[in-house]
Amino acid sequence: MRTLVSVSSVRLPHGVSVPEAELDVRAVRSGGPGGQSVNTTDSKVELRWDVANSRALDDAQRERIMERLGHRLTGEGVLILTGQEHKSQHRNREAVLARFRALVGEALTPPKRRRRTRPSRASKERRIRQKKHRGEIKRLRRPPEA
Repeated sequence: MRTLVSVSSVRLPHGVSVPEAELDVRAVRSGGPGGQSVNTTDSKVELRWDVANSRALDDAQRERIMERLGHRLTGEGVLILTGQEHKSQHRNREAVLARFRALVGEALTPPKRRRRTRPSRASKERRIRQKKHRGEIKRLRRPPEA
């Protein structure tokens, strides 16, 4: 395995910029069937980011990412993304970085606050009308009283 030359930093939403030193982007052998160059090219790209020890995040951001991406993190808090959908190492690297930006950017987005609403008068009346109609249907199923 060899480490690729990486970007200076990866910009994410909410003012977060992950420095290149925190990202371990490396090329590895692709799996699966191949052709003439199956044993000579390292076209699969693997990106590792230690979320638990990242200095690019504050505590709230780290907590949010750990919670939202917990199922994708290793036991030590490392996010691992791989890309091997292209034949070119460069295109796989770009695809992995794009997926990294999208995934972490989405995880950093705070959830929208729920605004309490009240049911409208019409919706209450519809609900009551439906309940009465349903009750009438059930009442008509009963045997007649003697």
